[in-house]
Amino acid sequence: MERLQAEGALVQLSERFTNSAAFGALFREGMDLVEETAAYLDGAGRTEAKALDRAVSLTYATESMRLTTRLMQIASWLLVQRAVSEGELTPVEAMQEKTRVRLTTPETFRSEVFGVLPPTLQDLIVRSRRLHSRILHLDGLIADE
Repeated sequence: MERLQAEGALVQLSERFTNSAAFGALFREGMDLVEETAAYLDGAGRTEAKALDRAVSLTYATESMRLTTRLMQIASWLLVQRAVSEGELTPVEAMQEKTRVRLTTPETFRSEVFGVLPPTLQDLIVRSRRLHSRILHLDGLIADE
């Protein structure tokens, strides 16, 4: 009985959220950031990386991989939530997907490393970390219901 009540609460919060304008805006923001990052890393970022000295180049590669991983987690979470919104998954099924779509706790921010990176990469990292933090918070709210 308690399990059914908990699932009912999850369904309510999850459905309200995924059908809201706020979720639509969050979804667009996340997917736009994924696209912007991909375009940067394949274009200007590639050029900027080639101009860096060897030590900074390694830092660039490490941080761009972390950025890409973070954005793939964000995109996966958003797509699962959209599937709930569109009726392709139930909120309970979405919770089960969490075993495959893991939102990891962000790695420790290292300002000494961050400062040597190109400004555009810095901006993308900051924006992705902020978005990731918001999504972790929302995911926690949905899971606690």
